[in-house]
Amino acid sequence: MQISITGQKIEITPALREYTEEKVAKVRRYLNTTINAHVILKVEKLDHIAEVTIHANGVDLHGVEKTDNLYAAIDSVMDKIDRQAKKFKGKIQAKRKGGKTAIDAVRDVK
Repeated sequence: MQISITGQKIEITPALREYTEEKVAKVRRYLNTTINAHVILKVEKLDHIAEVTIHANGVDLHGVEKTDNLYAAIDSVMDKIDRQAKKFKGKIQAKRKGGKTAIDAVRDVK
């Protein structure tokens, strides 16, 4: 897993780097291939912005979150990425089994 962290108008401290790497590493439970992640942390006036792009297994996952606390922004954006990765894994598993994904099953019920 290769993670690059960039700070715009902010210094990336070792604690912030460790926290971010720990959160991004949790995506491995859904994507078990080589993963390249790029994290951009920004400060614009009073807003803290976390932007994450993950390239893995032929899929690109992207999320942006803006809050007043940088750690909360990282948590929120990684929740978005986790949902995307979980959805992608479900699609792959359904394709292998020849069945429907949970989203397709809900559409058929309506």
